[in-house]
Amino acid sequence: MPLDRLVLILVSVIAAAGVTIWAGAALLGSFNLDPAFGLAVLSIIALVGYILVRVIMDRVGSREDDHYDRMDH
Repeated sequence: MPLDRLVLILVSVIAAAGVTIWAGAALLGSFNLDPAFGLAVLSIIALVGYILVRVIMDRVGSREDDHYDRMDH
């Protein structure tokens, strides 16, 4: 496994854990407020998650970045 892919996986897992904790705290905090605010928070979380997934999938599937994986060291 190339080093850049391993680092990308580790960063993604750490970021996902942080976002999960933050989303849980935001969700629990929104129960005391108006439900529309909770829906707005969840919408923002879903949008950011979608963008992150698209960026990661573009990075993993890019043939341009794979050029350095085929080089002999």
